[in-house]
Amino acid sequence: VQLQASGGGLVQAGASLRLSCVASGGAFNTYTIAWFRQAPGKEREFVSAIRWSGGSTFYADSVKGRFTISKGNAKNTVYLQMNSLKYEDTAVYFCAVGRPIVSAVSGSSMYYYWGQGTLVTVSS
Repeated sequence: VQLQASGGGLVQAGASLRLSCVASGGAFNTYTIAWFRQAPGKEREFVSAIRWSGGSTFYADSVKGRFTISKGNAKNTVYLQMNSLKYEDTAVYFCAVGRPIVSAVSGSSMYYYWGQGTLVTVSS
């Protein structure tokens, strides 16, 4: 299984970005695809997740109302639309695939495969 994350960049506070995650090498209809991020000097943290089957979505409180996760029309593609970006959203964003139960969807240890990360830098 391979995950390819892209779409990061340098933007000003208040701007928007859309991250993409393309998964290949497996059948993902029973999986959950998630986004995590890691800021310099900080631990990796959960951002959002979507269950491929059914489309249930999950968000960290810090991004609710600003970020939207969705499945793309292209096979095995997930997007993270990030609006109203803040300086504190600056981080490397990773997509990951796993089969967590709902209560553990935000746990990084629940995910088996990880992409290489894409850097999002928000200037204040």
